Amino acid sequence: MGTELKASVLLVEDSETLAATYQAYLSKENLKLERVATGSAAIDFLSKQSPQVMLLDLNLPDMGGMQVLEWMVERSLPTSVIIITAYGSVDVAVDSMRLGVVDFIEKPFDASRLKVTVNNAVNLHKLKSLVEDYQADAGRDSFHGFIGGSLSMQNVYRMIEAVAPSKATVFITGESGTGKEVCAEAIHKQGGRADKPFIAINCGAIPKDLMESEIFGHVKGAFTGASSMRSGAASQAHGGTLFLDEIGEMDMDLQTKLLRFVQTGRFQKVGGSQEEQVDVRFLCATNRDPWEEVQAGRFREDLYYRLYVVPIHLPPLRERGLDVPGIAQKFLRRYAKEEGKQFRRFSSLTATVMSNYDWPGNVRQLQNVIRNICVLHDGKEVLASQLPPPINTLVPEGAIGKDGRHQEEVEAAEISANVVGGSQYQIQPLWITEKEAIEHAIDHCDGNIPKAAELLDVSPSTIYRKKQSWEEAEAI
Repeated sequence: MGTELKASVLLVEDSETLAATYQAYLSKENLKLERVATGSAAIDFLSKQSPQVMLLDLNLPDMGGMQVLEWMVERSLPTSVIIITAYGSVDVAVDSMRLGVVDFIEKPFDASRLKVTVNNAVNLHKLKSLVEDYQADAGRDSFHGFIGGSLSMQNVYRMIEAVAPSKATVFITGESGTGKEVCAEAIHKQGGRADKPFIAINCGAIPKDLMESEIFGHVKGAFTGASSMRSGAASQAHGGTLFLDEIGEMDMDLQTKLLRFVQTGRFQKVGGSQEEQVDVRFLCATNRDPWEEVQAGRFREDLYYRLYVVPIHLPPLRERGLDVPGIAQKFLRRYAKEEGKQFRRFSSLTATVMSNYDWPGNVRQLQNVIRNICVLHDGKEVLASQLPPPINTLVPEGAIGKDGRHQEEVEAAEISANVVGGSQYQIQPLWITEKEAIEHAIDHCDGNIPKAAELLDVSPSTIYRKKQSWEEAEAI
């Protein structure tokens, strides 16, 4: 089985002798086998974790195995169940199959029968998980630092997942501010070099006469000011990933040296005579059309073909549909917290104006706008009057209300003054209400997610998925 992770299996069997026999039968399989002796112990175990497969004896000392199965079905637990019983019948088999049991095995049985049954259940569980993951991925709204669930971004996420495990060079294109470095970091984190260095060099931000030293390093005395030896990005990225952003800005002479480095993994420090060998994965990016740069004579054609192995194009924000409100909300939460402000949401007019703006600076411009608002203003809700130029030019003139304030600001003040049930009535985004309800239910159930899911009338897998998306968003 090599380094493949062991499949988790729970055996629910009260007989010590039979339990030992089954454990012996499965001892050489690639399984992590745990055993409990009662139905209540099984329920307690399943409340805390979800094994891939469960071998369930129908005759237990404290309750029937069918009761355990019904408890699992009510909570939509993803574990694949195999029924074991010495009292098999067609009726029992049919009833258990209706409840989602994947197989039915009657005592006595031999090792071969048990191994085949368990391995089939493990493979079926893996297949179901793949399908569920695919369905979940189709609707995910964040991924390794990216925010957004538009179709164009789903395609980007799938491309990153596909290319990350390989060592192939990836050429990332897209307008300024679309997140090319975020994409490079996502490829690094998703791949097998995640625990190794990720070194990024912006070729457009470093003077041309210093660029070679930045990449390859220099020896003492190589040029004026080189008072000591210095390691460059190539050495620092050994074992990991070297990301060359805005590579189109690189001088043609240096492109020649970079080509040799990409081909051989070998280089010399500036002013040095010894060659060094490193193992790095190359990622590069540009906000220009790389082939047009080749045709214009500004980028070496041989270097282009060496680097342009797997292209990933990042769409501009104006082509990402409804991603703008979600990205803006995440930035608002982050910057309001950093600046000690109360902001929690955008007014409907503000959200409409922001969604209709073209965002020529893409995500970076949106990020700066939200930071500007959080620095200069405060309140529960971001109003259209707080939008900086040039975005505020999209606010309709008719939105101006009395006292020179925007009409929405007047309405917001009137709504907040209303009292419902003896307390101020506040409306917040639906996802915040949902998050608070789920967290309250989990706390109420002392961390028991299946029990919390039962109270909320949702499946545990829904809660697990939402918790993961919140944690990823908070880590951004």
